[in-house]
Amino acid sequence: MHFSDPDTNAMREALTLAEQAIGLTEPNPRVGCVITATDGRTLGRGHTQQAGGAHAEVMALRDAEARGESVRGAIAYVTLEPCSHHGRTPPCCDALIAAGLGRVVMAIQDPNPLVAGQGAQRLRAAGITVDEGLCAEEAREINIGFFSRMQRARPWVRMKAAVSLDGRTALNNGNSQWITGPAARADGHAFRRRATAVLTGVGTVLDDNPRLDVRLVETAKQPMRVIVDSRLDTPPEARILDQPGAVLIYAAQPVEARRDALTKRGAEIHLAAGPTGKVDLPAMLADLARRGVNELHVEAGHKLNGSFVREGLVDEFLIYMAPKLLGIGRELAAFGPLEELQDSLQLRFVSVTPIGDDLRLIARPVGMVA
Repeated sequence: MHFSDPDTNAMREALTLAEQAIGLTEPNPRVGCVITATDGRTLGRGHTQQAGGAHAEVMALRDAEARGESVRGAIAYVTLEPCSHHGRTPPCCDALIAAGLGRVVMAIQDPNPLVAGQGAQRLRAAGITVDEGLCAEEAREINIGFFSRMQRARPWVRMKAAVSLDGRTALNNGNSQWITGPAARADGHAFRRRATAVLTGVGTVLDDNPRLDVRLVETAKQPMRVIVDSRLDTPPEARILDQPGAVLIYAAQPVEARRDALTKRGAEIHLAAGPTGKVDLPAMLADLARRGVNELHVEAGHKLNGSFVREGLVDEFLIYMAPKLLGIGRELAAFGPLEELQDSLQLRFVSVTPIGDDLRLIARPVGMVA
């Protein structure tokens, strides 16, 4: 279908509103809505609020009402299909129907099986014109984790690392603070804010004692923190347990004394033992999806990173590369060795962006459909 320039401009504004919902709406998708008159005049704007709060369409309708504008016969531009089911809030398509909208332009169909075309169908049955597909790729990217959870029953796994030009994440003695500059570190926290959960391994907890919270950018809520710790070696005094928000530890061996000490510190322990006596990573991802995790942000050491890579579980690599050489040191991911070059994990660059004095590289496995 051909969309007009005013259609495109309104949808891009809705996408900008959806981005404002990042770090706020999980586990719900990030959605923006712009309502315009048929002459292009903006009547109302809104984006989805925290889970249990109003969705984008309702926020835009409220905005129009507060401005004293009538939306009867107007056009709503929505970055995701209006929902058609009763969750914590009533269906958005019913609100649009009751308001008397004349047309709804949606970027992409909702992958949630409870919606999946039913919202558009109900709008059309009420006599509202529904057009779909405007800025669909951009809309999907904003909610890439939600699409992953709905369609694959697992989160979108993003592996973040800061490396030198020769691919080292730390010196041979483990010292890694700081390879990249302050701008790259703040940008990394913006990606933490995107995630429903931030994951690391017990080795990183023991070596670096990280907080793994979002603090270099503003956020409405802290992501869940996840530790892969087969033997429950996480110290009860670890800083990661001090931060606000939930901490979930996946273990393979139920060491009762250690479990009790960690649960007293507020951590939840979940056993997910694999056949090798370590945590079953695919089972862990499935459990995280059941808990509503859309995007999983991995900041771990080379061993756990290697396990994720070896098992084909990484959807996206977020690499900050500093213009320096470290020589002998620790690698990004320990796996292999490979015998043939064609056995390597083939990636494609999604973007290459200067961030301060460093480069941000985003790469995804070849053949992956985002």
